[in-house]
Amino acid sequence: MESGKVMIMRVFVAGGTGVVGRRLVRQLVARGHQVTATTTSPAKLGVLEQLGAEAVVMNGLDAVSVGAAVAKARPDVIVHQMTAIDRKADIKHMDRWFAVTNRLRTEGTDHLLAAAEQAGVPEFVAQSYASWNGIREGGWVKTEDDPLDPEAGTTAQPVMEAVGYLEDVVVAAGGAVVRYGGLYGPGATDDQVELVRKRQYPVVGSGAGYSSWVHVDDAASATVLVVEQKARGVFNIVDDEPAPAREWLPYLAACAGAKPPMRVPRWLARLLAGEVAVAMMTQGRGFSNAKAKRELGWELRYPSWRQGFQEGLA
Repeated sequence: MESGKVMIMRVFVAGGTGVVGRRLVRQLVARGHQVTATTTSPAKLGVLEQLGAEAVVMNGLDAVSVGAAVAKARPDVIVHQMTAIDRKADIKHMDRWFAVTNRLRTEGTDHLLAAAEQAGVPEFVAQSYASWNGIREGGWVKTEDDPLDPEAGTTAQPVMEAVGYLEDVVVAAGGAVVRYGGLYGPGATDDQVELVRKRQYPVVGSGAGYSSWVHVDDAASATVLVVEQKARGVFNIVDDEPAPAREWLPYLAACAGAKPPMRVPRWLARLLAGEVAVAMMTQGRGFSNAKAKRELGWELRYPSWRQGFQEGLA
């Protein structure tokens, strides 16, 4: 079925109440697609229904629950947006902070792929992550041809292994991976902004480490394009301006009406926040969005975090 130039699809969004999931559901519905979206909480069914989706309770770590939900929805495409990241950041203990999300990226991905195969779903798209975690050799900005960092810090090891697993199995199955940069926007950076306002988010060492950002609405719009174009392979979904911490963090503070961030030496940051924070702030790599713009025709509402931070926090 077609609506204008858009082929109407039945889209199954696993993780529809997340910060990107909600925006993705809204955008898909607005473009005429028939959306089934999942949540782990019966209390959130109304949120998805208000967005125009058919809402389903599903446990992504239960193969039977996943299989039943997918079979009933009979989708043309599955979009894996399942995460369970505690809103209170704990970068020093990243392995604990991301423990359930790591399982959703491994076991949960396996369950969704198995359900897709069983139900004959031809298209599969999964969320991944690319903000600062490029391989720490060579240039400061990485493409999809460059590997992610397999040693992003001791406590980040399980996180990177889970991300690597997800990407490998999804690409091997003929699906698409959307690597989101650091997400910001309503509901995505509230905790970070609060830390900045309390001057508890310092620049570490030289602050030379790069990060890539993307507004949550832009992350969703790129994912819609991947769905509609039945794209394959890996796409970095980031804005046009990878930048070092010594640039974006003071700017974020200024936009939030906060005092400039403090600066702390690497040794002190390592004691207080752990190795991952030090690596991110001093050695992190950004990512290029050239492939997504070229192959998907993606146009960003917020091409730079400078515009996005300013509009979002003014």
